[in-house]
Amino acid sequence: MYLKVKRLIDIILSLIGLVILSPIYLILIIAIKLDSKGPVFFKQKRVGIHKTHFHILKFRTMRIDTPKDTPTHLLGDADQYITKVGKFLRKTSLDELPQIWNIFVGQMSIIGPRPALWNQYDLIEERDKYGANDIPPGLTGWAQINGRDELPIDIKARLDGEYVEKIGLGMDIRCFFGTIISVLKHDGVVEGGTGTRKEIASGKENLSK
Repeated sequence: MYLKVKRLIDIILSLIGLVILSPIYLILIIAIKLDSKGPVFFKQKRVGIHKTHFHILKFRTMRIDTPKDTPTHLLGDADQYITKVGKFLRKTSLDELPQIWNIFVGQMSIIGPRPALWNQYDLIEERDKYGANDIPPGLTGWAQINGRDELPIDIKARLDGEYVEKIGLGMDIRCFFGTIISVLKHDGVVEGGTGTRKEIASGKENLSK
């Protein structure tokens, strides 16, 4: 039942977001075009609900010669591929704004597990253990406010599973406002790296944050 309510909330909020944020979209589009050659938007095949595939939208933050379908942490020196405007977009998470369209058309939700790359088989397999592939992926989620890029894959999947287990309006509100705080503090962003968080608090993999 909540998933139906959740979808209605997604439609309303994403439509409002598309309208209100349109001036910011225009400014970012101009900045990206002036900064580097290539398209404004970046499309990438991701894993959606029930492991179906869809193309996620982002503002392009990397040069057009960046290896395709490669997670940032596997690029080695990722900074060499990121544009000047791209660094700002990533730091502020503004590169994710076009995903509001993915939410509006039903490919994503505002809150949910971040959609894996189609070839991130290890993460997809881990999420299967917790049923995290059976709900819509999200713009942000429980793992995002509990470590983001710092989390090893097994802990990230476990956090996604905890979200599935506790899914509800209260959990979504907690994730939403937790994301705002994380973005303002730039928590958990590690360009060119993943799984750098090694400490596990009280055996709960930092689940209590």
